[in-house]
Formats: sequence, C-alpha cells, structure tokens
Amino acid sequence: MEKLPPVEKVYEAWTAIEDGRAQLEDDGSRCVVTSSDGAKRYTVIREETPDGVVYKSNDSATYWQGYAGYPVICMLMLEKRVPLDLRVAGWFAGVNWNQVNAEHKGDYAAAVTAVEQERDLKKERVDHAAKNAQKVLEALSGLDVRVARNGAKPEKLG
Repeated sequence: MEKLPPVEKVYEAWTAIEDGRAQLEDDGSRCVVTSSDGAKRYTVIREETPDGVVYKSNDSATYWQGYAGYPVICMLMLEKRVPLDLRVAGWFAGVNWNQVNAEHKGDYAAAVTAVEQERDLKKERVDHAAKNAQKVLEALSGLDVRVARNGAKPEKLG
C-alpha cells in the first residue's frame, strides 16, 4: 500500500468491528460498514484487476485523501490480511468517533487521547494499543494492494 492512513484510523476500525458495524458479505468481495454515529453506511469492494488487488471505498478518507479509511482497514482485518486484536478492540467499543473527531477539529491523535483518558485506560493498555496499531500499519505497508474511490455515495441512514 502506497499511502498509509493516520494510525488513529486503526482505532476507528477496532470500534467498528467490536461494535458489529463491519460485515463481510457472503462472497467476501464486499464489506459494509456503518459509521460510528449511525448516520451513514459505507461500502468497500475488493476487485482483482490485471494490475493487482484494489479496494474501492466510498468513505471520506479513501475517497478524498487517497489512503485506506477505517472501512478499508476493517475489511482487511476481517479478511485476516492485517492483525486484529479483539481484546484491544474491546477497549474502544462504543466510541462515536464522528463526534470525538469533530470535538477535536480533526486532530485524530487528540481524539484518541481523549477517548483513552475518558475510559481511564492505564498506561499499559494505552501502550499496548499503540503497539498493536503500529503493527497494523506495518502490515498495511507490506500489502501489495491499492485503494481507490468507490463512486457510489455513502448510504444515509435514519
């Protein structure tokens, strides 16, 4: 993967998986992920092309920034292409990342720190989560895949 996401997107992926908001479809070529505030549903599609594997997503990060947004990371975790530590994911269950990121004006590092402090996570857990998130980024960097825009608009819910 050429362009890596901010490490904090791994935390968002953990929450989505832990909360049951990321679901691989039966044939495994699509993953549907509901946003943390329940307002949108994103679709990630894995395509095998002559140039290699492409993950297309309509989440904002993948669409506008060109890196794997948390829905793509979710799919890669569910496919077991990158590590997923469900114990760590449990520490971040139920976080409304949309709200927390907005409160911190898109400063993802500050948002993660705020969640860790709000949940009173001990230093050992904070360090363990950071190491696990770094392992995910390392695995992402070693994948021979590309990310691209999925032209469909995210489905608005409710």
